[in-house]
Amino acid sequence: MGVFVFLPLVLPLTAWPVARLAEQHLHPRTATRLLTVMAVVLALCSTVCLALVMVVGTAQLPGNPLPDGWSDPEVRAAVPHDEVVGKAAIPALCAVVVACARTVRRHGRVRRRAHLALAGLRGTEVAVLPDAEPYAYALPPGGRRRGAVPRAGGDGPGPRRGRGRVVVTTALLDRLRPAERRALFAHERAHLAARHDRFLLAVQLAARANPFLRPLRTAVAYTAERWADEEAARAIGSRRTVARAIGTAALVSRGTPHPTLAGLAAPGPVPRRVAALLGPAPAVRHWPPAFTAVGLAAWGAAAGTAASAMSSANSAVTMVLILHAATPL
Repeated sequence: MGVFVFLPLVLPLTAWPVARLAEQHLHPRTATRLLTVMAVVLALCSTVCLALVMVVGTAQLPGNPLPDGWSDPEVRAAVPHDEVVGKAAIPALCAVVVACARTVRRHGRVRRRAHLALAGLRGTEVAVLPDAEPYAYALPPGGRRRGAVPRAGGDGPGPRRGRGRVVVTTALLDRLRPAERRALFAHERAHLAARHDRFLLAVQLAARANPFLRPLRTAVAYTAERWADEEAARAIGSRRTVARAIGTAALVSRGTPHPTLAGLAAPGPVPRRVAALLGPAPAVRHWPPAFTAVGLAAWGAAAGTAASAMSSANSAVTMVLILHAATPL
């Protein structure tokens, strides 16, 4: 395998240029999907790389349960500097697993608590909370809520599987004009319709798996909000009204309870969102022209992603064959 086993750890650097250019020049919907796919593939490849190197490092530890043949010099020769990187990969992979598990657990806990807090409210798409703190966010499906499904005895509505809901407080609504409130609801409904929480969670996990992917996480958080901005502007027919709603909400809101939950005033470059809405609507195209800056960056990132995937696959197959040959029958 040689040094090629380490390529998936550093190839995420090739996605940095496209992260910046995509959020500036691509339609937000296209940029969100493109960057999320890149982040997930690159994160999976780097995790496979760590797992392969960890096998070599674990086999060198005294008292390990692995076959003795897995620590033979022929096996260790497949990984450069196996004495150091093999053992260093063990805590690195453990850190990745723990970080991803904590992110998933916290995301699920925040969603469950939010659904439980809304369990006593009417089962409508919009949940208005009498809270002095101004905030709003899109709560994706999950948990259980009060719905319109009758109980067995026919004495009123019972619990059913929760659906996505727009959560907003009276404090924020009081600070918005009627037209801006419509923009707020259209923005949050766009988050729910496109399931932006899945994109945000995916890039959050990818950044936990490989720190080089953090720029993609930041870019997707921005493009997902821009995607919802454009959908809201199309729904209410006024880009300027959506811009005013974003600016007002950003000044008074405390954001969302978790980075994987989208909201109108989510932290990020709000002035850039407002400036984009005050300009013309972005052109819808699924892939940029090749002979442009963003096109070259996109093709470069795609090539880096493909090279990472091929390197991971080649290393995995090679390592499996080596370990199979070194395993006594």
